[in-house]
Amino acid sequence: MTVSPMNEPVPHRKYESILGFFAQDDQAQDDPIPPRLGLIDDSPQRWSNLKQKLRELNEGAKPGESFKLFFFWRHGQSYHNVGKDKYGLQQWRKYWGRINGDDEITWGPDSDLTPAGVIQALLIKHEWEKEQAFGIPVPDKIYTSPLTRALRTCDIAFDWLAKDEVKGPVFVVENCREENGIYTYDKRHSRTHIAKTFPRFHIEGGFSEEDELWLPDTRETKEAMAARARAVLDMIFNEAPAATYVCCTVHGGLINAFLSVLGRPKRSLPTGG
Repeated sequence: MTVSPMNEPVPHRKYESILGFFAQDDQAQDDPIPPRLGLIDDSPQRWSNLKQKLRELNEGAKPGESFKLFFFWRHGQSYHNVGKDKYGLQQWRKYWGRINGDDEITWGPDSDLTPAGVIQALLIKHEWEKEQAFGIPVPDKIYTSPLTRALRTCDIAFDWLAKDEVKGPVFVVENCREENGIYTYDKRHSRTHIAKTFPRFHIEGGFSEEDELWLPDTRETKEAMAARARAVLDMIFNEAPAATYVCCTVHGGLINAFLSVLGRPKRSLPTGG
């Protein structure tokens, strides 16, 4: 869970996380999709209990404070993950990750999910659907990276929301992308391609037609990623103040950037986790 002072100027906003609700607080927890999505409370009333706690936190919040529950998902396995395992990290960074593929695998630009990655996305969906019987909240807002591996994961995991006419669409946000530059799999497709391939997703305003951020010779710094993660949180708290339950389908690097902003330690997340 995340708390943010809402009335202060953005540069002075402070984000914090509240411990004690989810198993992911334990660094040793490495199950990609733990039971109950990690919720420690295993009672039949578990999600009702959590909703009540969130209501109490927001009702008792100090002026300017707001509490939200964020679910951060890493995309399912993508072809670049397979390529990296095939060639090893040193050769991958030196050569293979900078081109579009080899004789067997294509991973760039904008690597898609493997069949195993599709299964991982389905496992997210199935666990979420299973928890619906116990009252898991429907997300108020869903945000996703513009990279295909995250878009596809989000599309599969939350396709059941397409039937829910009350909730708004999934939002594609440029700042939700992975660490940027040099490696071809992190260069996104055009806006037109994304809109055609994922027609039920809403692309944020100002989204450029072509990828203007990816550079072939410069890799984004961890400091720049943390600034991007903070900008995403600022956007959500500013533009969706009433949204209590928020899902973000993104990348391992960006999730660690979020954790940095929240003052949490880095985690090594498996794909689909």
